[in-house]
Amino acid sequence: MNFTISSPANAVIGRYNLILQVTSGNKIFSRFLGQFVLLFNPWCPGDDVYMANENERQEYVLNENGIIFVGNAKYIEARGWYYGQFQDHLLNICLTMLDLSLYYRQDPAIDVSRRGDPKYVGRVISSMINGNDNDNGVLLGKWQGSFHSHENPSRWDGSVVILQKWCQDNYKPVQYGQCWVFAGVMCTVLRCLGIPTRLVSNFNSAHDVDRNLSIDKYYDSSGKSLNISKDSTWDYHVWNESWFIRPDLGTSYNGWQVLDATPQEQSR
Repeated sequence: MNFTISSPANAVIGRYNLILQVTSGNKIFSRFLGQFVLLFNPWCPGDDVYMANENERQEYVLNENGIIFVGNAKYIEARGWYYGQFQDHLLNICLTMLDLSLYYRQDPAIDVSRRGDPKYVGRVISSMINGNDNDNGVLLGKWQGSFHSHENPSRWDGSVVILQKWCQDNYKPVQYGQCWVFAGVMCTVLRCLGIPTRLVSNFNSAHDVDRNLSIDKYYDSSGKSLNISKDSTWDYHVWNESWFIRPDLGTSYNGWQVLDATPQEQSR
């Protein structure tokens, strides 16, 4: 007997159990046939993550290698990065990540019911990539001090080792990551789940702490700089963009959506 499974384009992603139930008279027999995994499908026109261009699908979904640009505006360095989203056990790790999130722990039924929405899944994964909010996240961020007891962020060159170490250490945050590491790992997870994703590097990146849309610097009457503003300009910052439609905002907002897994101050 052959089975054909035809799932809705907006079906919830994740692991499914396939059970055959036979009713004969007053008796019911059930047999477990196995599991299958349903993912987002950028090849399906009805899916929110549908990407029409095949070359872009090859790049933003299937490509396991990439380049991350870091440094500063006058000296831009290209670092190779291995995403490895199709390596052994990576899919299981990515699906487990969803089940470890605070969203799932607070209300499993609501969380699972929303996993057909790439907006929601993107936000959950963005939260889970960093472990700075005590939610079993993948990476702990560190920007100052010594790295001698753990891995210096500049030594990482791919996501697979980080995700495997996170799993092997019983989902304790791997030490340490910085913005390009967070972005590289999140790209791996989202591509693994079927969401087209890329990295974006921005140089002379404004860090507006007081949310007044300007970078403020203060000087006294003699021209001496006053250290009273927490605003700053970073040499660079790296984040992700994922491709999906936005029915909540309207068609003009369809396309690349910003996601940033680097732990930051909470905004309003």
